[in-house]
Amino acid sequence: MSMRNQLQQVAGRELLMQVPAQTQSQAWAEHNRAEIQALLHERGALVIRGLRFHGTKQFGQLLETLFGDDLAEYTYRSTPRTKLGGNVYTATEYHPSETIPQHNESSYANVWAMHIGFLCMVPPAAGAGGATPLADSRAVLARIPPDIVEKFESKQLQYVRNYGNVDLPWSEVFQTEDRAEVEAFCRGNGIAFEWTGDNGLRTKQTTPATEVHPVTGEKVWFNQAHLFHVSGLAEDVARDMLSLYAPEDLPRNVYFGDGSPIEVEDLERIRAVYDEVKFHFDWQKDDVVLLDNMLFTHGRQPYSGARKVLVGMAQMRQRA
Repeated sequence: MSMRNQLQQVAGRELLMQVPAQTQSQAWAEHNRAEIQALLHERGALVIRGLRFHGTKQFGQLLETLFGDDLAEYTYRSTPRTKLGGNVYTATEYHPSETIPQHNESSYANVWAMHIGFLCMVPPAAGAGGATPLADSRAVLARIPPDIVEKFESKQLQYVRNYGNVDLPWSEVFQTEDRAEVEAFCRGNGIAFEWTGDNGLRTKQTTPATEVHPVTGEKVWFNQAHLFHVSGLAEDVARDMLSLYAPEDLPRNVYFGDGSPIEVEDLERIRAVYDEVKFHFDWQKDDVVLLDNMLFTHGRQPYSGARKVLVGMAQMRQRA
């Protein structure tokens, strides 16, 4: 029987694969790789429940088998993560009290992973939060008012980052202490750069607001304007930031491609669309979530207590 016909509902959607007990994860992955890849392009997200993991190496091997590619290093970073081995990382190390908004991984960059896998090692306690909300990028695009889509597509987006004490230091973002290596990376990836102060760095990168999926041919909303813009911060935090920094010196912000400001009302509508479209389920131990990173966004709810989720990424794609 096709795995498509065996999918069960999770959060009201047929995305859950319940694997029989005692199934050997690697053998299962090798046997079902082709169908998993087809389902990922079709559904965009899958939840695999029932496999058992003893460590990061086993999880990494599963992802490499299912994705058909070696796991990628996490470079040009925007969030703190710890590498655990075999290019498996902690999902994020932002404080548990913070919400991480919906986003397609590295959609602010010219290179991103097509596939992402998460593994829940320690699920949060019942009622403690900590879910990983998901949202279909096709549905997001369909709900954003056409005039906003046209404006963002025609003007494109310019991401500005200042690396220092508030945001990640440039040595962590680029994984090097060598300025020459940073400059070479920036030149190779279409990133304008400027060294500032004693050891500061400002970068600017202009990218489109939408992309076309290379396999399905579908257009998707694919950017992080709502996340990078200063209006995405809590009101008191944004106020404090703007009192401490000139707009061009903010740790991160986003403009239209010509440097003109983005209307906050448009960003609020985009954020509202994500809230309308996103859904979540409760993590169980050893749950695996597979995402087509162009078709689905992910985020994180705030939580209390213990929680441990790992991530691996593969099949890097360069913007045309």
